[in-house]
Amino acid sequence: MTFVQVIDYETKRFEEMNALIDRWAEQASGRRTVTHTMIGRDRDAKTHYVDLVEFPSYEEAMRNSQLPETDRMFQEMVSLCEGMPKFMNLDVVRDEYLNKLLVNRIFEDLAEKGNFDVMEECVAAGYIDHDMMRMPGNADGREGLRQSMTMWRDAFDFTFDLHRQIAEGDCVTTLWNWTGRQKGEFMGAPSTGQEVSMAGCTTFRIENGQVAEGWWYYDAPGLMRQLGMNTGMASRSTTQDMGM
Repeated sequence: MTFVQVIDYETKRFEEMNALIDRWAEQASGRRTVTHTMIGRDRDAKTHYVDLVEFPSYEEAMRNSQLPETDRMFQEMVSLCEGMPKFMNLDVVRDEYLNKLLVNRIFEDLAEKGNFDVMEECVAAGYIDHDMMRMPGNADGREGLRQSMTMWRDAFDFTFDLHRQIAEGDCVTTLWNWTGRQKGEFMGAPSTGQEVSMAGCTTFRIENGQVAEGWWYYDAPGLMRQLGMNTGMASRSTTQDMGM
């Protein structure tokens, strides 16, 4: 279970505190068990700070606290504070990144299920698409994305295996494996009924709770080879017609 330690303190020497944390991170490199840190400053009290320190588990937090570098950092931290820091130990019982949930709906509801009723809810009207096999602007807007996904759905019965996601700021990057069975014409290639697969990576930028921009990278040449297509000719002749 993910564990978070909250450290609440007052200091007039934050620059020194910041340098202390950097020094600890460097000295404890290779042995520290911290996975994420965040420091917030109270807008209404400029000397009031709160640190959020995340660990994979309580046990890993205890291992981290036993490092000699951690003990030295704590002693120096106390000397920089106005009074004793306050600690709160939290077991995380719910952890949701809403941008990840939104992105998963793009893959599952729109791409796999073809449920375009959720398009207005999930996709910004001015959506911008960047696809390695498309000319800029060809799949922009909700209608462009709908047409692109419909083209793939008409050619294949497919599923995405979303095996890793990274969320940072307003962007979510997903590494995926795609498996499909060709059921219709695809870029001039007649239906073969063949099962094919490819790996790819998509980054979506989120704005106001909707997907506003997308970057698609995938093994298109590998897919074409599986379908018996001439990859050189296909790439040149269909640049304007292909997009996820």
